[in-house]
Amino acid sequence: MKIILDLCGGTGAWSKPYAEAGYDVRVITLPEYDVTKVEFGMCGMQFERQDKHYRESQTVLYEDIYGILAAPPCTEFSLAKNGSRRKRDLTAGMVIVEACMKIIWNCQLRGNIKFWALENPLGLLRRFLGRPKFSFKQWGFGDAGVKPTDVWGYFDEPKKTVHTMPDGITKRYKSGKVNTLAWAAPKYPEYKHLNLDRAALRAITPQGFAQAFYKANK
Repeated sequence: MKIILDLCGGTGAWSKPYAEAGYDVRVITLPEYDVTKVEFGMCGMQFERQDKHYRESQTVLYEDIYGILAAPPCTEFSLAKNGSRRKRDLTAGMVIVEACMKIIWNCQLRGNIKFWALENPLGLLRRFLGRPKFSFKQWGFGDAGVKPTDVWGYFDEPKKTVHTMPDGITKRYKSGKVNTLAWAAPKYPEYKHLNLDRAALRAITPQGFAQAFYKANK
């Protein structure tokens, strides 16, 4: 059995290539599961259902976990937040990051995972985790956008498929401001039924990168 844990996975876009390849993917994400609500045992972890209609738990043995993907919310670490009126809460942001890392640490100590990766858009998380192992922009994997994204962890680096930024990625407004497709709400027809807001759509892992990461870390 090869289990892939997709922590804070949202739609499961990052782990989608693994699911399509037959891996046993477990998306641990709200509202069903909370990465901060985990019971650690000697042989495995127990994730408790958080949504009000269910109360069953999900137990995963350390020895069955093949890899871990983690994408904690970037809200408190975002550089774009500098212009926001709401005060940044780094403590709250780090609670989730620490919870993801605690899961990873336990799997490293008691299991035999082949890889782990934690991603976040370039921002203040670097002050806490240091320089990332890998950084990329969406267009480097054939996706539309230039949002810089950092990835920390223990994994084989995915190979970029595009080495020159394509025309049309940036957009200049009448005001003179240059913007990019990364700041607009990307279009994902396959997730239309979920009625996701702009922030949730922008948080979806682009499929070009997801596929390249899977090929490097099967």
